[in-house]
This record gives sequence, C-alpha cells and structure tokens, in this order.
Amino acid sequence: QVHLVESGGGLVQAGGSLRLSCEASGRTFSTYAMGWFRQASGKERAFVAHIDWSGSSTTYADSLEGRFTISRDNAKNTAFLQINNLKPEDTAVYYCGVRPRANYRDPRNYDYWGRGTQVTVSS
Repeated sequence: QVHLVESGGGLVQAGGSLRLSCEASGRTFSTYAMGWFRQASGKERAFVAHIDWSGSSTTYADSLEGRFTISRDNAKNTAFLQINNLKPEDTAVYYCGVRPRANYRDPRNYDYWGRGTQVTVSS
C-alpha cells in the first residue's frame, strides 16, 4: 500500500511558477515509476509527465514539454513537478500516481493516487 499526498498548488498569475510535491509513504516508493496528471473542471484526467524509478528517464505530454519538469528524491520519498510560465489553461487539479502497469499515459493503469492539489492561474 502506498499513500500519496500532493501539495504546492495555489493561485498564481499567468507567467508565474509553481513547484508541486508528491510525498509518498512506504519504503517501496523508490522502486516505482510515477506520473503526474491533471484534471480540469469537466474534463478527463490527462497525462502530464512520467518518471522512472531511478529518475533517469522522463517523458512529457507533447504540448507541455519545456515548461514542465518532473523529478524525484527517493531518499525523501518525494516527487516534484516544476511548472514555469504558467498559463490560464494550466488551471486544474494536479494528481500524482505510482506504479503504472503498462501504458503510463493512461490513468487507468495506475494503482495508487493522491487526492490532488489545485492549481489556478489567473490572466
């Protein structure tokens, strides 16, 4: 069992930055790949970024690469999502998930989720 808690969201102006955190319980976090997703109001949960267990391999949604950076610190059981140059269309609840079974871009393949952190970007 893995318990995840996201934090770091908030209300920011367009052009600003945020660093989201995903803190995991349990000793096995360092062995799991994990991903960040976001869900805007009325929309489905969408893939943002993925990182392998070691942190050496990262993947981003095509439209987001360049402004988003995923990273992790296994010693602290924490993963991060740095978002720069925020835009109003980035407004969403951001979720982290761990242990994808197959296609890591599909949220249905994740075993564990946090409750999310709200990011709101004003224009």
